[in-house]
Amino acid sequence: MKYGLIGLGNLGNNIAVNLIKSGFQLYLNDIDLSKFSSFETLGAIWCDTPSELAKKVDCVITCLPSPKTSYDVMLGKNGALASMSKGSTWIETSTTNVKDLIKISDQAKKLGVATLEAPVTGGIHRAAAGKITILVGGEASVLSRHRLALESFGEPIFHLGGIGSASILKVITNMLAFVNLIGAGEGLLLAKKAGIDLKEAYKAIQASSGNSAEFETVAPVILNGSFDTAFTLELACKDLGLMMELGKHHGVPLKFTGLMDQMFIEAKEKYGPDEWTPNVIKMMEENTGTTLRAPGFPDQMMDAESVKNFINKG
Repeated sequence: MKYGLIGLGNLGNNIAVNLIKSGFQLYLNDIDLSKFSSFETLGAIWCDTPSELAKKVDCVITCLPSPKTSYDVMLGKNGALASMSKGSTWIETSTTNVKDLIKISDQAKKLGVATLEAPVTGGIHRAAAGKITILVGGEASVLSRHRLALESFGEPIFHLGGIGSASILKVITNMLAFVNLIGAGEGLLLAKKAGIDLKEAYKAIQASSGNSAEFETVAPVILNGSFDTAFTLELACKDLGLMMELGKHHGVPLKFTGLMDQMFIEAKEKYGPDEWTPNVIKMMEENTGTTLRAPGFPDQMMDAESVKNFINKG
């Protein structure tokens, strides 16, 4: 089966690498041709437009930064959907707007094209290892048809229901990650102000009831000072905006999420949309005249066990 991937950002790049490593013939498209250079020697095939790519494959995978971009790539000028063959599949791995997702899915169904949503969660370090969690919405038969391809770039796979279910849960998981990020910043700032060694504080929290996957993997890059989560403030604001929309649609008051939304918007306006998410903690540092730095922490995200080994080596 031939697969095509549109979008070679931080996440799409890792999905593409793992698909190729698993032996899938892969066609690629991105607005930035320079991103293809590393794939040419791996045997991938470049396509100039989403439409051109769609004509050559059995399945189009999109991994894009915003709902508007996904919509335009599928339904816009030189969009993929109109060129997809009957019996083919569109897999959406982007974090997107449920309303747009369903609209595109309905259009695809009229053309005999199946849809599977498969947003991923867990961090770029897990995506690079092919171990990122995949949330799936769509028909079980479509999932079965493409399970091998999905397993090439992620695990575990959770089938949550029909189209829209996975996108809703993906936004929820991102909101929970941001909760933990802000909590980590406030907790570590208090520890620093109280004179507690930050390296020992990290190790103690990691072994406590206050631990979380976000704390284990993101606190180290804050303590290092790189802030490199490979996830931008622009993307965080997009996701929190989607969460607020879902809250309104389903009649769920999201007071805490609304507060976080304002904090991330403030950080984006202050430091720029392309800066990494922990800059929301930098804002806290500047407000308190304190920096959260400690020796011996990695400058990139790692899984918890790798962080422990890194610290112990130091």
